[in-house]
Amino acid sequence: MAQFFFETSPKIICEQGGAERLGEIAASLGISRLFLVTDAGLIKAGLIDGALASLQAAKVGCSVFSDVLADPPELSVQAAVEAARAAGADGVVGFGGGSSMDTAKLVALLARTPQSLPGIYGIGLARGPRLPLIQVPTTAGTGSEVTPISILTTPSHEKKGVVSPLLYPDVALLDSRLTLGLPPAVTAMTGVDAMVHAVEAFTTRLKKNPLSDALALKALQLLYANLPAAVSDGKDPTVRENMLLGSLFAGMAFANAPVAAVHALAYPLGGHYGLPHGLSNSLVFVAVLKFNLPAATALYAELGRTILPQLAGAADAEAAASFVTAIAERVAAMPYAQTLRAAGVKQEDLPMLATDVMAIQRLLVNNPRDVSYDDALAMYQAAF
Repeated sequence: MAQFFFETSPKIICEQGGAERLGEIAASLGISRLFLVTDAGLIKAGLIDGALASLQAAKVGCSVFSDVLADPPELSVQAAVEAARAAGADGVVGFGGGSSMDTAKLVALLARTPQSLPGIYGIGLARGPRLPLIQVPTTAGTGSEVTPISILTTPSHEKKGVVSPLLYPDVALLDSRLTLGLPPAVTAMTGVDAMVHAVEAFTTRLKKNPLSDALALKALQLLYANLPAAVSDGKDPTVRENMLLGSLFAGMAFANAPVAAVHALAYPLGGHYGLPHGLSNSLVFVAVLKFNLPAATALYAELGRTILPQLAGAADAEAAASFVTAIAERVAAMPYAQTLRAAGVKQEDLPMLATDVMAIQRLLVNNPRDVSYDDALAMYQAAF
């Protein structure tokens, strides 16, 4: 067996109503002044009320930062860091979607060990220690609660990542009740995002390993089977929990077997057009699958047999083609824009976007098939 290295968050709690034990969990980490990072929408929806009550009952002080922005800009993160320092925080919780959790990771790090954000973009450049960190996802998509990655938007509209084991939280707390009110479109976008994580982790070129493979397969199985019900009837707690678990498993997988061309093509869409990350991934997902098919036939066949048991005896070529078709049909059924044009992308910008893709070599090197500028442009055109 080839050598591999696997890391994840040290403690994962999956419990309906678990957010109402946040105070107890924070106290167990020695936190007395918690800094809670979230967004205004969750406060308005009352989703943090149970967590705040539990903190009060556990006599854990709490400051709330609710100015998180989507695809967090550097300035937004710096504002959160300064607020945490001013509050004298000795622990941090990210409560929300990927933007809140990514912001919380950097708050926990930079409030404890000040560093320049531009100086730590990349892999392994951050220094510790950091404050204790808890992550509570309220969407089933990013898997940020079990990844060592925080993605920010730079002033030049680039997506850049801080990648460091320091960003793994101490506790990932999954409470499916927090996701019951997610609107269908958000459920769909985040669910497809998680499916992309699973597929790209399973087909990654450089760090594919047995543990990430097992997690990616189970993740895709859960997500593919439960996404339609989660979108059409989001009040079923079992379906929602299956989506959260699928997202978690996919996050654990791609944290160790990195994502590739789908994400590389998605990032410029978010940077230049402000499209939600899950939507950006979804818009280019099928085009990338079709491009990769000749180089990933055996792997796509295995994924196909995982989600479509009737393919058990099919030849690889048939199973792989059926997999791509099944994913395309699942994505096409989602309640949001299905083309770049419908999402507001301008055709004349496609060459610029393709140029940006070629600068994201940290992801392209993982793709099962080499991607040139012409390839990137062709995939954008296919998605347009």
